[in-house]
Amino acid sequence: MAGGQAGPHRSRHPRSAADGSASERAEAATSRFRPAAIEDYALIGDCHTAALIDKTGSIDWLCWPRFDSPACFAALLGRSDNGRWQIAPVETPAHVTRHYWPETMILETVFETGSGSVALIDFMAIDKASVVRIVEGRTGSVEMRFDLSLRFEYGSAVPWVTRLNHGSGIRAIAGPDQVVLQSDVKLHGKAMTTVASFTATPGHRTRFALTHAASHMAQPVPPVADQALDATKDYWTAWSGSCTYHGPYRTDVQRSLLTLKALSYAPTGGIVAAPTTSLPEQPEGARNWDYRFCWLRDATFTLMALMHAGYREEAQAWGAWLRRSVAGTPSQIQTLYGIAGERWMQEWEVPWLAGYRGATPVRVGNAASTQLQLDVYGELIDALYQETAFGLVKPTAGWDLQRALIGHLETVWMQPDESIWEVRGGAQNFTFSKAMVWVALDRVIRGAETFGLPAPLDRWRALRTRVHETVCEAGYNTELGTFVQCFGGDTLDASLLLLPIIGFLPPDDPRIQRTVAAIGRDLMVDGLIRRYRTTETKDGLQGDEGVFLACSFWYVDNLVLQGRQQEARALFDRLLKLTNDVGLLAEEYDPVGKRQLGNFPQAFSHLALINSAMNLGSDAGPAARRSAGGEATAP
Repeated sequence: MAGGQAGPHRSRHPRSAADGSASERAEAATSRFRPAAIEDYALIGDCHTAALIDKTGSIDWLCWPRFDSPACFAALLGRSDNGRWQIAPVETPAHVTRHYWPETMILETVFETGSGSVALIDFMAIDKASVVRIVEGRTGSVEMRFDLSLRFEYGSAVPWVTRLNHGSGIRAIAGPDQVVLQSDVKLHGKAMTTVASFTATPGHRTRFALTHAASHMAQPVPPVADQALDATKDYWTAWSGSCTYHGPYRTDVQRSLLTLKALSYAPTGGIVAAPTTSLPEQPEGARNWDYRFCWLRDATFTLMALMHAGYREEAQAWGAWLRRSVAGTPSQIQTLYGIAGERWMQEWEVPWLAGYRGATPVRVGNAASTQLQLDVYGELIDALYQETAFGLVKPTAGWDLQRALIGHLETVWMQPDESIWEVRGGAQNFTFSKAMVWVALDRVIRGAETFGLPAPLDRWRALRTRVHETVCEAGYNTELGTFVQCFGGDTLDASLLLLPIIGFLPPDDPRIQRTVAAIGRDLMVDGLIRRYRTTETKDGLQGDEGVFLACSFWYVDNLVLQGRQQEARALFDRLLKLTNDVGLLAEEYDPVGKRQLGNFPQAFSHLALINSAMNLGSDAGPAARRSAGGEATAP
């Protein structure tokens, strides 16, 4: 079983388990497990949580019951004895291919060996808190192995395991968690894991279902695998069928939309930035963050992507999550929240996890939640304005909240902040942050004017003008002829690519055109855009990072707004080639090592992909709409 046999295991850290034999401890100590490359993982999810599966059939990451719960499979950030679940041929495959079933989040991995071929079908059953794995023989006869290592609390807690169904099932309990595994084959305990062996033959299925529940609840009943497969397929295909985008990039857009849906938390409508924590932005680096939360700065991008793709209900749920999460005293607004709107994001380090391929520290929680980031006011109010303009809510919905937010912003807008990039090197007057203050004022003024809402318009208009003049004067370097990262500075920042997209200045303004050209010249690495030069920006962090993928999509959007369609398509096509074999993107990319970097898959990257695809070839795409301030009609 998970502990070698039924019974208790008192070790807090499996790597030094006192319960195992000396040989078992030696085996664990000499383990040579190495997590797969980030781009070699695929995602399955059930709109409550998600799992990452590599090309060897190993689930190396899963948090239950929510995205932000402690992981029960944490090998991704450590070793195999931090928890994983592998089903694979005994013989090393000669060839491995994978794909999602069309318009679904059902993953199929096909292993081809010298003795035959076999498919592994993986998915999470909707509303069942279950991971289902089906092995289906295709050709020949393939010997298979099953290896399950359950470790709760981020790989530290070895569960108490009991046998079920005459050895074809187990129940594992540790603290607040329990899981039940139902198997078509007999299971055995070995060296603190549960193992099995079986043979895959043509047309025959071998099924496994792992189901989670709170330990104080009744023992959960795993779903019938084949029935769950049919139901899950029907759910995802029906959802995909609602997509209204039928442009030339439909397949890529649909995969990104499915990824966003899989990253959504159905009970609240929140969408996590990523399902992972601490995947590094540089190999073996320290720029490792927990992204299993919801960021306000994703608000407008998310709303635009969902609405332009026809997903009105999801857009409404996201808007409702926004309004609930920020409700309260405006001075206490945060940059990010939990998936149900939680505010407590205390950041701490996990000492027993070695980090993804040695990249430490492993962090849980995110201290950026306490930072002052002025841009989130603009993002939030722009999203609230856009949802009204799209007709998702009545104009009065959230109007009192917007007025209160602006009242607070009027008192703090000149303060330095930590910026869109959440720097940890001290607050500064970041140009983009101040431009987003202008957005906040511009959108509430538009809302009041368009919908006849009560507002101190004269005061707001005067401040809007003042903010705009301040940014154009202090955020623009006349010697360089470009906008710069900080007031009075001389360095560039890719966030400045958003200035024409948010409508701060038109895309044909010479200052914008020179800024875009300078970014394309000075921040471009192998045709891709980095956020800023880490050697020039005081971000309080050591080491370097890859190129931030969303920035390259913003560059595409700027090319579109400037009428440079051919260049925009060429760069967009280049970006599409960076997706992995199943269409997923991480936060960043290493143009030298040709590797994906950072948390994976990243909602911000997929949002940017969706919006850029819709901008290409359309005069009414998200960028054009947002740069014009939005309209009071749906697209």
